[in-house]
Amino acid sequence: MDIELRGITKRFGSVVANDGIDLDIRAGEVLGLLGENGAGKSTLMNVLSGLYSPDEGEIRIDGKPVAFGGPGDAIAAGIGMVHQHFMLVPVFTVAENVILGIEPTQRLDYLDLNTARRQVREIGDTYGLEVDPDALIEDLPVGIQQRVEIIKVLFRSADVLILDEPTAVLTPQEVEEFFVIVRSLRDAGKAIVFITHKLDEILEIADRISVLRAGRITGHGDPKQVNEQQLAEMMVGRPVSFDVDKAPFAPGQVLLEIRGLTVYRESGDLIVDDVSLDVRSGEIVGVAGVQGNGQSQLVEAVTGLRRPDGGTIIFDGRDITRASVRDRHAMGMAHIPEDRQRTGIIGDFTIAENMALNNYYEDRFAAGPAIRWPAVFEQSARNAVDFDVRTPSVHAKAFQLSGGNQQKLVVARELSRDTKVLVAAQPTRGLDVGSVEYIHGRIVHARDEGDGVLIVSSELDEILALSDRIVVMFKGRIVAEFDASKGPVDRNAVGLAMAGRSQEVAA
Repeated sequence: MDIELRGITKRFGSVVANDGIDLDIRAGEVLGLLGENGAGKSTLMNVLSGLYSPDEGEIRIDGKPVAFGGPGDAIAAGIGMVHQHFMLVPVFTVAENVILGIEPTQRLDYLDLNTARRQVREIGDTYGLEVDPDALIEDLPVGIQQRVEIIKVLFRSADVLILDEPTAVLTPQEVEEFFVIVRSLRDAGKAIVFITHKLDEILEIADRISVLRAGRITGHGDPKQVNEQQLAEMMVGRPVSFDVDKAPFAPGQVLLEIRGLTVYRESGDLIVDDVSLDVRSGEIVGVAGVQGNGQSQLVEAVTGLRRPDGGTIIFDGRDITRASVRDRHAMGMAHIPEDRQRTGIIGDFTIAENMALNNYYEDRFAAGPAIRWPAVFEQSARNAVDFDVRTPSVHAKAFQLSGGNQQKLVVARELSRDTKVLVAAQPTRGLDVGSVEYIHGRIVHARDEGDGVLIVSSELDEILALSDRIVVMFKGRIVAEFDASKGPVDRNAVGLAMAGRSQEVAA
């Protein structure tokens, strides 16, 4: 199946998200789609998958114009989307998830799970997506869960697959296995749209690359003839540095001591298992690992959002194991949370209000019980300039910002004051190369100014680029440690530890 998008324009009020876009998606080909946050990629794919109707332009399938009244029409036409955040029911089996909504039945409308299991196996055998139909989703690693999402789409007879940030939570080894699957789908004649921010991956997997910027196609590329620097410049309209510039490693005193930290889930399962870790002044300690291995709970315990069940946390010589979030903040702890929209900002608040979320009570902003808003507005405007938060006004609502600017808002709030320790969780998740470059620079600046930095990321490239020391978490424990201050760390060794295939501690 070949698809042509011709003159696709989509507006939201005065904002033009897609502006006369022409794009070809061809059978037996992987089209890499790149673009900054807010460039219009998601809007364009939502038009293609039937979630939005274009204001202008048309979609043609095999040369014939089509109009989708909703996602069901797009699915019926053979277009399927695999979302970045998996849409699976954890307590259902693989087969039950695959058939959800289009369940095969026997006589008297009894569910025909045997047919479902057989079809799941057949699809797996055909495309190299082997998975046990009877396995519970909650028991499967993320790489296998992703296979289930692809099987769901193929079960609905999709000939066009839209893959949105498909490698975001995979280890390097899982990425290699995933690319084998993508090539298998391509070789079987499927048309694939591969959306990602990872330029090295797009160069490896794509047959053709198209770049969106400000709602328009700004360029196309042959992966054999372009490089990462050229693609990045097409995306953001300026040269981008991929190197992290850090001062020589000169660690000082220990600022954060974690000893025997233990955390249980609400269900009673052990999720952080006897973790001990130090972070020194002038040092970035990176915590690598596939998401779901206790990193989130570790961060919550360190920042005061979760009460640990065992162990101690010492901050600058003071036991803060039971200290409040405000006490930790007042002592100089900064926190960039992993989900900016859920725990970093309040979308319906203005930028100024978000800038003051955790410091409105300080003397510089408070007069007794009242907030001195002129001071808040002045500081917020200064932060927006200093931290490159692109907004027409500090009175604009936070939800109106792109993802990259929302993240910069959080970084500005946390680092525009005197700090000693920065805890950053997934600091550049889902951001384009320009925003990544900027936020990495601010994190390194904090380290070079003497902060101790604890960074948790499922992006291995980010951990390797930023860290002076790397620890790997697997099933709640630290299973490996690597000294990155003396030279490059073996990427494959870290990836193996992330997958639980190495219990060695590396020097």
